[in-house]
Amino acid sequence: MKTVYITRRENFNAAHKLWQENWSDEKNLEVFGKCSNHNWHGHNFTIYVTVKGIPNPETGFVINLKELSEIIKRDVIEPLDHKNLNLDVPFLKGILASTENVVIKIWEQIVDPIAKAGGELCKIKLVETENNFVEYFGGKEPF
Repeated sequence: MKTVYITRRENFNAAHKLWQENWSDEKNLEVFGKCSNHNWHGHNFTIYVTVKGIPNPETGFVINLKELSEIIKRDVIEPLDHKNLNLDVPFLKGILASTENVVIKIWEQIVDPIAKAGGELCKIKLVETENNFVEYFGGKEPF
């Protein structure tokens, strides 16, 4: 059998601020620009979760997309949607809420539930704006 990659897309809205407490206001502004706004800023995020595997001979599925959607909604969307990433999300506590750091923490939330559902998480793409997105492969080189 051949390995197949399947991707589920979901959306959430969240606010955050890029800010280093041990830096001055001026340095935060210099490094993070408008993203260091004291009153936060928000994004309409889109997340793409890619799972790989060999299709089950009985179902033809790598993973049941309904189950994958439920995992993403329970472990990612519900904790993050309409939240302040710096203040409201326990699994992001204590980290700078950059998109790069957020995608790593999302991976940690869903890698095991996806494995229990029979899939192997291989990539998360997190789109912050139409011009900016990050891709994370679980610490493995993608190529």
